[in-house]
Amino acid sequence: MVKYLFNSSGVWIAFRKDRFLFDTNGNWVGWFPWGDADAVDTNGNYLGTIVNGNRFYLFTTHPYKGYPGYPGYPGYPGYPGNPGYAGYSPRPVGARDVSFAKGDRHAT
Repeated sequence: MVKYLFNSSGVWIAFRKDRFLFDTNGNWVGWFPWGDADAVDTNGNYLGTIVNGNRFYLFTTHPYKGYPGYPGYPGYPGYPGNPGYAGYSPRPVGARDVSFAKGDRHAT
């Protein structure tokens, strides 16, 4: 099952398939090691959190949960389609939008 993730502006930025996180081009950018809404990048660093079911934000004050290990390469997920625009949603306090432009993560 694919879960589309958006930034606060409603722009599609990533998708989740099983426990893996991919950018809109299908590049593996992270995973969900603890079975919750927190994702880490492929090196095990905090990447962001899913909020309200379909928004993905980086929280500037996020507790360290320990090293998550490495899940193994997930393979190519296939093209997920385009979910379109999700509409504006205000960011929670302490949250920033995440961008995966050119496979490089940064908060805005």
